[in-house]
Amino acid sequence: MKFPTKMYINGKLTSSSINKPVFNPATEKKVSLVSTAGLSDVERALQAAKNAFPHWSTAPIAVRQMWMKRLCDQVIKNEDFLRECIHYEMGKPWSQTHEDWDRLVVSLEFYSEEISRIQNYGIADRAGTHSHRMVYESAGVVVAFLAWNFPLLNLAFKIGPAMASGCPIIIRPSEMTPISAYAVGMLCEKIKLPDGVVQILCTESHEVADVLTSSNIPQVITLIGSTQTGQHIMRTGASSIKRYSMELGGNAPVLVFDDADLDLAADIVTGVKFSNAGQICVAPNRVFVAKNVKEKFTKKVVSRAKAAVVGFGKDKDITTGPVIDKRAFEKIKGLIKDAVMNGAKLLAGGNRPKYLSKGYYISPTVLSDVTEKMQVYQQETFGPIVSLISFSDETNLLNMANDCDEGGLTAYIFTTNQTRAEFYASKLRYGEIQINGVKYDIDLPHGGIGQSGIGHDCSSLALQDYLIQKRITCSNNSYEFGKAIS
Repeated sequence: MKFPTKMYINGKLTSSSINKPVFNPATEKKVSLVSTAGLSDVERALQAAKNAFPHWSTAPIAVRQMWMKRLCDQVIKNEDFLRECIHYEMGKPWSQTHEDWDRLVVSLEFYSEEISRIQNYGIADRAGTHSHRMVYESAGVVVAFLAWNFPLLNLAFKIGPAMASGCPIIIRPSEMTPISAYAVGMLCEKIKLPDGVVQILCTESHEVADVLTSSNIPQVITLIGSTQTGQHIMRTGASSIKRYSMELGGNAPVLVFDDADLDLAADIVTGVKFSNAGQICVAPNRVFVAKNVKEKFTKKVVSRAKAAVVGFGKDKDITTGPVIDKRAFEKIKGLIKDAVMNGAKLLAGGNRPKYLSKGYYISPTVLSDVTEKMQVYQQETFGPIVSLISFSDETNLLNMANDCDEGGLTAYIFTTNQTRAEFYASKLRYGEIQINGVKYDIDLPHGGIGQSGIGHDCSSLALQDYLIQKRITCSNNSYEFGKAIS
């Protein structure tokens, strides 16, 4: 299959003299050579977005909805092609590519409808002398930086609200997974989307990427990535006043109490942790288990880890693909080694499966007796590692669960005691609390607190990051007064 290679700038597919190979981490083979942006490409994209803002931001909602539907129709029509792009640029199991594609469809549909529900509103005047209206308007040009772990899902969470709200958007996909984003650029060109409304370009150069944030053209900078990347973007963006919407890293705790449904807890912990090779921002990282059920729970987790099917291809039984590259592979191996050297017990996994000679695979791994001294406890692993920590009483449990320098994105609670569940939900410093289950959808707000981000992806709350509110105040006597003096 021939994969996309061109950027999409100012309504046209564009090549450059700067090219980057993209490798499939499952096979370690090159799958494409893509064009990447230089300074002139970025400057051209910024100017095109600026030029597009006046007409796109004032276009009737029905017009924006029409363009979103045209793009959505193409995404649906090209499902297999888009999924193949993800399959090969990430090595992601075929069955798991469906979520990426589906979120793009759902986002375009949802925000096309949701923008119609945003209503201007009035404010009562206490003295009765004036009338006041609050009016929603497009915030301005948006620059979006995307993580590589869900190439189309991450793009979907940005392109939907940006197009609906009337904000031209420049999308910078990760240099590790640009192919599926470039495929969306092909679809935008195919439908002849107005120039500058959506632009997609990749760059490996930090200097070039920094121009996107340091420019005074963007009014909104949005990111899915690490806390460290978010900090860097805010520093470079401080050249002018901008709005930020960021979904950053986390170190998700799981609290498994002695009255929990252990099969349910084990299914969710391993299901989320081993899917996408654990490269999920909301994946359980530190699993705190009540001491009197730890042995039983551990056996359930280990059995699921050993039953996982690791590999690449379209076999629907494959549960775990490779991690993204050699650097990630070595980091995860280092975390496992550090844990074992410091007293953790390796109960499953820890290495590449013996039947796979190539690819950056880590077998689903279970570590027991993990402590706060270990790197795997302190860091977001972004790999298929379940770290088990036992607790005998609840005195210090909250302190341990909330002890997370990387911020609070998601926490999980498993208990059949509603009072206990509500207590811990109110005390955990995380933006999302999942009790006895896990649920994500386009209409549910997704966001962290503290070092885990600003603003939200998904739901109507995401639109607020792309809209500004303007107050229009009029004296109740102003028109009569104007008539009198004319």
